[in-house]
Amino acid sequence: MAETEGDAHLFDEDGASSSEMRTGHLVIRDYLKRLDDKPGVYRMLDRKGEVLYVGKARNLKKRVASYAKPTGHDSRIGRMIAATASMMFLTTGSEMEALLLEQNLIKQLKPRYNVLLRDDKSFPNILVTGDHRFPQIKKHRGLRKETGRYFGPFASAGSVNRTLNQLQKAFLLRSCSDPMFESRTRPCLLHQIKRCSAPCVGLIDEADYGALVEDAVLFLSGKSTRVQEQLAEAMRAASDAMEFERAAAIRDRIRALTTVQASQGINPETVDEADVIALHQEGGHACVQVFFIRAHQNWGNRAYFPRTGSGAEPGEILEAFIIQFYGNKTPPRLLLASHQPDNDDLLADALGTELGRKVTIAVPRRGEKASLVEHAAQNAREALARRMAETASQLTLLDGLAEAFGLDGPPERIEVYDNSHIMGTNAVGAMIVAGPDGFMKSQYRKFNIKSALTPGDDFGMMREVLTRRFARLAKEDPDRRSDTWPDLVLIDGGAGQVTAACAALQELGIDEVAVIGVAKGVDRDAGKEEFHRPGKPPMALAHRDPVLYFVQRLRDEAHRFAIGAHRQKRAAQTRATPLDEVPGVGATRKRALLQHFGSAKAVARAGLADLKAAPGISDTLAEVIHGFFHGER
Repeated sequence: MAETEGDAHLFDEDGASSSEMRTGHLVIRDYLKRLDDKPGVYRMLDRKGEVLYVGKARNLKKRVASYAKPTGHDSRIGRMIAATASMMFLTTGSEMEALLLEQNLIKQLKPRYNVLLRDDKSFPNILVTGDHRFPQIKKHRGLRKETGRYFGPFASAGSVNRTLNQLQKAFLLRSCSDPMFESRTRPCLLHQIKRCSAPCVGLIDEADYGALVEDAVLFLSGKSTRVQEQLAEAMRAASDAMEFERAAAIRDRIRALTTVQASQGINPETVDEADVIALHQEGGHACVQVFFIRAHQNWGNRAYFPRTGSGAEPGEILEAFIIQFYGNKTPPRLLLASHQPDNDDLLADALGTELGRKVTIAVPRRGEKASLVEHAAQNAREALARRMAETASQLTLLDGLAEAFGLDGPPERIEVYDNSHIMGTNAVGAMIVAGPDGFMKSQYRKFNIKSALTPGDDFGMMREVLTRRFARLAKEDPDRRSDTWPDLVLIDGGAGQVTAACAALQELGIDEVAVIGVAKGVDRDAGKEEFHRPGKPPMALAHRDPVLYFVQRLRDEAHRFAIGAHRQKRAAQTRATPLDEVPGVGATRKRALLQHFGSAKAVARAGLADLKAAPGISDTLAEVIHGFFHGER
């Protein structure tokens, strides 16, 4: 790829340097004589150098020429052209390369006139492991590195957990980890409540357990009718043989399968594998609803609210959504869309190359597929209506917050900070973020306290957290161009915490961020909070003021997140052993040593010969471990 940047915009028509950079279609026209007919990506920038728009083109010269005309553009494109002061270009070897590069740049630069998917996290799957005599069934998220059979994606962790809960009742497969499985000497509670067949202690042999696994795989593959027919026949046979307890157990398994099917809602007969993608636009906002159909079963749906670039058309929105959505996910063979995406053939080729098989993008007009799209579109309409109502309420609260505390305007980004520890141990700082769209959970951050502080020094913890947070911000975005700079910082604490926070910001030369402390107030009762601001007396809000409830909600969310981060750190420390510090001993070897010797203390006391006899431990590593515990480091 080659990158070029023109500089004709730096001069006026007479060739003299201009103090004010020109903008508009005349600036764009200046670039045409230096462009060729190659595919590539272009960037349009404003006077400050901020990227307005990133686009791709099969032919850069023709695409840029379309912007050089003074008329014939819709209002969105017209505003973008009028603000353009310069352009940058990257040529690529093919249009598909340009498509992928364009979306990478959009995610990185977040231009205001592009469509941007703001939530692109991966989805959970169900995994039936394949590297054990008695396979485990569990939830899996992320890359498919483990050996086994994967089923999904599911729309949420909750839907996976509900399905796993019922599958355990129906097929009695183990959910425990391999180390726990190997260490069991008696059945666990799951066996007692009839959710596991207890292969760990030999209550079921490998062949019978394998049959349960195959039934589960058949069900998850969409062959649920066959499984239910087999269970019904087995229940009748048990009843005829007067084995009523066994018949009742099979009946409960059938009910569990029925519960799974009922929770899946629509189960199409003619669609085996597809994602149904429907778009609804209203009032300058958009919602894209995605339904996941696998093995003729609906594994849930999720609504997305992409930033639409100030009025993008449906085809452009769906093109950008699809390529960004599948940037970290495996696409299905078929995508059913409510509108025809722009460059749909190019999109299908790009997704097919990633998948290694053909991907089809279709806009159905009749039949069951069209019904699926219409159902998704209805969900998109309803989700957008709810979102717009919530946004209006949120904007009202932000206006009230600005008025109550004398801010310059409604804050676009609020950061709330809290600390959590027990007598100074396992100290964690937490930051949550909220804005016009509510809580922005992808922006939450936790900070492991690194300073050697006096136990319980909350002020020192707050100084460290804010120093680390804003020092990094100042380094990454010194010109305050991104939307990651907060307008308001809320501190869970009183005057002392506010003083510590302000001192940290002043040391970094930051004085434009409003800081407010939220103290519990009289008797530490909710509703009696006192608010502390630098250089001003404490204040309170009326007991039933909606802004008070809003601040309480923000404070409580920060407290919840901080407590959760602290508990995770404390739990990790509880699981820690001296083996974690031995060089060359990772998770697998640590597990092998614990299984062989029974405890970390026994490993530490073991002789060199015993260590060499442990499975998976080489003579060299045995010497390292022995030296670590016997002072020969």
